[in-house]
Amino acid sequence: MCDDEYIPPRPDLTERQWLDLDRGVATTDRSVPACDAPSTLINRRTVLGGAVAGAAALGLLPQAGAAAESSAGAAPVDRFPFPGRPGPGGEYAVLLTGDAGTGGEAQYAVAAAAKAICRAEGVSLAVGLGDNLYENGPESADDDEFTTKFEQPNDGIDVPWLMVLGNHDCSGLIPGSGGDPSRGDREVAYAATSRRWYMPARYYTAALPSAAGFGTPLLEFFALDTNPVASTVTQTDPYFQWDGPYMREQRRWLDSALSASRATWKIVIGHHPYLNNGKHGSAGSYDGFVIGDYTSGIHLKELYEEVVCGRADLILSGHDHTLQILEPTARSRGTRQIVCGAAGKAGDGEAHGTNPARWQDFAHHGFMVLKASAESLTIDAYTVDVAASAAHLAHSFTAAPAMAATR
Repeated sequence: MCDDEYIPPRPDLTERQWLDLDRGVATTDRSVPACDAPSTLINRRTVLGGAVAGAAALGLLPQAGAAAESSAGAAPVDRFPFPGRPGPGGEYAVLLTGDAGTGGEAQYAVAAAAKAICRAEGVSLAVGLGDNLYENGPESADDDEFTTKFEQPNDGIDVPWLMVLGNHDCSGLIPGSGGDPSRGDREVAYAATSRRWYMPARYYTAALPSAAGFGTPLLEFFALDTNPVASTVTQTDPYFQWDGPYMREQRRWLDSALSASRATWKIVIGHHPYLNNGKHGSAGSYDGFVIGDYTSGIHLKELYEEVVCGRADLILSGHDHTLQILEPTARSRGTRQIVCGAAGKAGDGEAHGTNPARWQDFAHHGFMVLKASAESLTIDAYTVDVAASAAHLAHSFTAAPAMAATR
């Protein structure tokens, strides 16, 4: 178990205030090995340099990937194609992973185990639920960590990967703080050069067609950037503040996109969970904090409850290094929370919350496979024996559209 997540000394400090309070630690070299990568030393208090300018994000469909290429000035890339229709059984199979990007033994083992399941299940799409490059995200759009912590581990899982930004991808002065959301633009830019990595914008939609290949989509994903309203520090850039232009536009986009969607299954994906029984807790009380505009995640809770709940079938999240299939609650109005953040790091083995759960695991590495057809949606949860790079089907759950969220 690796417990290297930042929990601030008090809510809603700026990063500079936090470091000033902890000056004795900040000025002392306390290099520690990254989990599952014992040869790599990381000074968790290192001040990071540089940031790319924030840009207004647009909600894009899969066809809009070319726009991201054009804006990055890159030559066309022979991307792995989006599936054009369900598989032979009339369903799509989608790999779900989160918090994967350590570059360490566990990440490679989980990816190897997932590869075998992907072949058996006919997986045609994958989802990466954030914290794609530990510990502090990319230093540029061509950082070699894209290769060592994403491309190489996932070689052989040759499908498009819908990627979202995690707090470690948007590190500021403190790795994992989410204090510099603009760093996420580097991951958007990287998408123009990768066959796998799909991130046409900081938030976007991706729809998969029904068996007929036209008309109502069978499955639609709504990818969010949750960092500006769930950072462990106060956002100092007015553009990315909780009530700033970026979050106002993202909320308008999400509300409109969910309203316009006629997909059989609507799935919202974002790094930070709405409900969670792991150590980070649920939105509105992250890490035990219930005050402040950032550290508690109160405004992300509002976004989920006011825009998503009752309109989407699933919320898929990482952040907590656990595997959880939670039950819908009165608060969620039929929307089910899935937490799948154990692809690179594992939890502490203990439940920290009491949200109703169909199944949960707080100790093992693992991943999930989502299978969607016109008749049903199934979640298969796999735990992984890291030493053997072997997956074990730990739980399977199936829901019918009648059990889905109220439109």
